[in-house]
Amino acid sequence: MGSKFTILGGGAMATACAILLAEKSHQQVTIWARNPDYARDMQSSRENKRLLPGVPIPDGVEITSDINAAVSDAGLLVASIPTKHLRRGLEAIKASVNDGTPVVSVIKGIENGSFLRPSEVITDVLGPREVVALGGPSHAEEIARRLPASVVAASTNSELARSVQDSFTTERFRVYTNNDLVGVELAGALKNVIAIAAGICDGIGYGDNAKSALMTRGLVEIIRFGVQLGAQVETFSGLAGIGDLITTCTSSHGRNRRVGELLGQGKTREQIIEEMVAVAEGLTTTSSIVDLATQHGIEMPITREVYAVLFEGKSPKQATDDLMCRPSRSE
Repeated sequence: MGSKFTILGGGAMATACAILLAEKSHQQVTIWARNPDYARDMQSSRENKRLLPGVPIPDGVEITSDINAAVSDAGLLVASIPTKHLRRGLEAIKASVNDGTPVVSVIKGIENGSFLRPSEVITDVLGPREVVALGGPSHAEEIARRLPASVVAASTNSELARSVQDSFTTERFRVYTNNDLVGVELAGALKNVIAIAAGICDGIGYGDNAKSALMTRGLVEIIRFGVQLGAQVETFSGLAGIGDLITTCTSSHGRNRRVGELLGQGKTREQIIEEMVAVAEGLTTTSSIVDLATQHGIEMPITREVYAVLFEGKSPKQATDDLMCRPSRSE
């Protein structure tokens, strides 16, 4: 793996990854943003004014909309494109991407229709290559400001996972390795759905007891779903599982939690989408999770109620009542 790193995407996490990688002077970092005006503004202002205002981008980081210049001689690509735009975004640049260049994915979702995880979409479009999933509690707003964080780099290629660990690790960003690519990607997708439910609790004002119970039972659903689809159960007790779940369900930075909060306050899915500056992955991932759960016969009551609120017009209060009044059972 060479010393040039190209970030695919111009969002908050893309910018945070560039800042992280640029901390090591021997690493050359380029951000590729598809919109030329957006790229020029970031390059001239040295700031992602829309998503990370006030956070300087190091002078050594190149920002361009020229994909050929961005990926030329890149030893590692970092994919930071929302799941619903990932396939279209990669299709537009695949002719420029070298065969076999490994990819780090910081994407947390599941593609609608195909039900592919981000690593699977990447190899489906760009061709066979090694992919590392970087997951865990990692809000871009904090990482970019060098607040301490820990994540996990997951790959079936342990050597590549260790190389990514070395490249991303700084004195404020600790990276562990993991061989459960499936589990880390599923954990990242599923926690967004539970975060919407947690936000609904906040929006209605149900309090700490309700939210804690919901997160706990939500983790049960995540584990049940993940193990059924081939993940290792231990992954969900780690950073990518419970770690990311806690952050996403409780933080003011959590976009999916904010979606739920607005739903609890009475806003519709359409109104929320219109107001949002950045993508909340849970808005589209929820339907994929429900479809997969139905196919595999997986019981996911919280996820199904979130789906009903988002797509079937069910009131958040009625969804909560239906969860609370389910038949009694043992834990």
